Amino acid sequence: MSMLSGIIRTVLAVVVALVVLVPCTALGAGFALIEQGVSGLGNAYAGGSAIAEDATTVFFNPAGLMRLQGQQFIAAAHIVIPSAKFHNDGSTQLLQPRTGVPLLGDNGGEGGQTKVVPNLYYSIKISDRLAAGIGINAPFGLGTKYDDTWVGRYYAIKSDVLTVNINPSVAYRIGDHLTVGAGISAQYLEAELSNAIDFGTIDAVGGFGLPPGTFKLTPQGSDGYVDLKGHSWAFGFNAGLLYEFTPNTRVGVAYRSSVKQELKGTAYFSSVPASLSVLPAFKNSTVYSDIRLPQSLSVSFAHSFNPQWTVMADFTWTDWSVFRELRINFQNPFQPASVTTENWQDNYRYSIGATFRPTEQWALRAGVAYDTSATSSEEYRTPRIPDSYRTWLAVGAGYKFSKMFSADIGYAHIFVSDPAINKNPVGEDALRGGLKGTFDAHINIVSAQLNVNF
Repeated sequence: MSMLSGIIRTVLAVVVALVVLVPCTALGAGFALIEQGVSGLGNAYAGGSAIAEDATTVFFNPAGLMRLQGQQFIAAAHIVIPSAKFHNDGSTQLLQPRTGVPLLGDNGGEGGQTKVVPNLYYSIKISDRLAAGIGINAPFGLGTKYDDTWVGRYYAIKSDVLTVNINPSVAYRIGDHLTVGAGISAQYLEAELSNAIDFGTIDAVGGFGLPPGTFKLTPQGSDGYVDLKGHSWAFGFNAGLLYEFTPNTRVGVAYRSSVKQELKGTAYFSSVPASLSVLPAFKNSTVYSDIRLPQSLSVSFAHSFNPQWTVMADFTWTDWSVFRELRINFQNPFQPASVTTENWQDNYRYSIGATFRPTEQWALRAGVAYDTSATSSEEYRTPRIPDSYRTWLAVGAGYKFSKMFSADIGYAHIFVSDPAINKNPVGEDALRGGLKGTFDAHINIVSAQLNVNF
């Protein structure tokens, strides 16, 4: 047992380091990450809050902990291979109506970045009525990166958002059929956002409070850059109930609270034209930004016809309508706030799945899911998060090597309905340009999970 405890501590340290160091690519709507376990991936996470077949239920529904026996430790990793390729469709510069100048640049290359998303869980059955567990995972994440010279560089170049969620939970059986569970979350968020600044166009329109053309800079030919970095800690909670009509039929309901992150960090400006050094703006500065991450509610169903066949379904609502804008405030009083209007809408996810167990050792899984888009229109879509409607096709398998060890693998392909962007070069986007085009996007996920029972 002491050797096993040492292994668990070592794996814990490695997984926590991975979560902290590896930024994630958003896979659910918005920048939510549903990839919180591999056994569920094979079913496209259908029945997430009802299936409760392993310790990943800490995230999906803590009430499910009462269905587990003894103690279980899980370490999982998801290799995420996204693709997001932009196709320009007549993007225009602020001055286009006057000069006919298009927004210059290439298509940005491959915006998607291959990443690793790890999960770690532990559960323990304390008595016939009480169980506990803890999960360490990344419920939100974002990772895109485009060429420095691409046509949308004034909107986004690099976007990295990662979270670490530490989620201890407990479950209590009230009667023969009903179990309730709850947990708290200590959540760390770190973000890095960069983009180019068109100093030439700012000069041409007199954006420094000086006459237009004072510095004689070339529009789209005098670019600088800003790199914004920030981090914060915040807290939330989750709760759930599991009602078992029979030993083979159950319904789960799970809720996760919103979390308000108050980020603090630094803005780093680079390649600012030397002629602008006399201005008080565009100096490195402390920055602040508040981001409210959404609450969510899931209702799931699972039914076993016999020891071989189990079917499941899930509906999940995510309150992305709380994300109205991304506002970054500068401590430098001469630097105006950077504002991106988002106007997101609520997301709805529907999934169904099935598991077939041909033998006691094997479990074969399949599932499909449909995710509605959090982006409300082409006008508000951003290249930092080219979100759109998504369809999942998933398969997976589990194998028991012994009573102590088992493993799960999973694969999913996500079809993303071609996200279109149609920005108007007015208001907050006047100096960013009229970005117009579509993304050719899809995602592949390959995952593996090790389970230790003791």
